[in-house]
Amino acid sequence: MDNRKFQMLIQWSDEDACYVVSLPDFPEINQPCTDGATYSEAAQQGQEMIDSLCLWYEQEGKELPQPKTLQLA
Repeated sequence: MDNRKFQMLIQWSDEDACYVVSLPDFPEINQPCTDGATYSEAAQQGQEMIDSLCLWYEQEGKELPQPKTLQLA
């Protein structure tokens, strides 16, 4: 499966003074799940987390969650 289809939500956190990343398609993991000092760094960290989760699911023999996609009416 193309892991680039998974959602990534990047938001600024005043409390943490950084960008935090949530992965809504993986509700079973603690959210937010990673962060970055810049938006770009947060996006890179988020993609690395998705890659790691996909690998972990594969190693555990678990089925990946179905990515939610935008449905235009």
